[in-house]
Amino acid sequence: MEIKIDWKKVSNLLPVVVQDAKSLEVLMLAYMNEEAFELTCKSKLAHYYSRTKKRIWKKGESSGNIQEVKAMFLDCDNDTLLLHVNQIGGIACHTGRVSCFFNQIDLTSLKTNISQAPQKDEAELYSIVDTLYHIIQDRKSADPSKSYVSKLLHGKENSILKKIAEEAAELCFAIKDKDEKEIIYEAADLLFHALVALGSKNIHPDHVRQELTRRFGQSGIEEKKSRANGNS
Repeated sequence: MEIKIDWKKVSNLLPVVVQDAKSLEVLMLAYMNEEAFELTCKSKLAHYYSRTKKRIWKKGESSGNIQEVKAMFLDCDNDTLLLHVNQIGGIACHTGRVSCFFNQIDLTSLKTNISQAPQKDEAELYSIVDTLYHIIQDRKSADPSKSYVSKLLHGKENSILKKIAEEAAELCFAIKDKDEKEIIYEAADLLFHALVALGSKNIHPDHVRQELTRRFGQSGIEEKKSRANGNS
């Protein structure tokens, strides 16, 4: 019997359940588009499609915790994939845990037991910008009276915009004063509040990285001209 993925049915995003090939522990749930699936088949290394970054990524491309694919199974409807993998390093989750499924739901109270802060070494496994972005997204469900980020996200849009303008001005004053320590401090404040603004619009900071990459090697004058022509 021919096995064929129904890419049209899944809108070119195939759900992928990933299990450890030996223990059969469920490690993560991810998605593949057709190109990621083909890369996985050819390389025998798991490649996925990030819905937030909108690009293909090789599992472990930054952490080194790659997944060697040992077996692949397609479900009866040809719209979900199961991978059995050898998880290099024993870590599948970006938080540094073995599995992504560590937030157990208390069925008696229907409340989640979610750790709000990353462990000390998580930022080393996952870039600090990504880590902050995910924390900001998590704070959307936090109590605004107990979380500064939640207060910004649940307040008026102008609250975030005013903070960005305020932090940008303070950075300018620090630069003018030639105070290196204050420059670094204020730049961090500005970046943090910019991340909150991006999070409020569900824009992953990797899109900014991609835009900077696109501009690389292009003069600023040319780039501004191309934007002006595009708006005309």
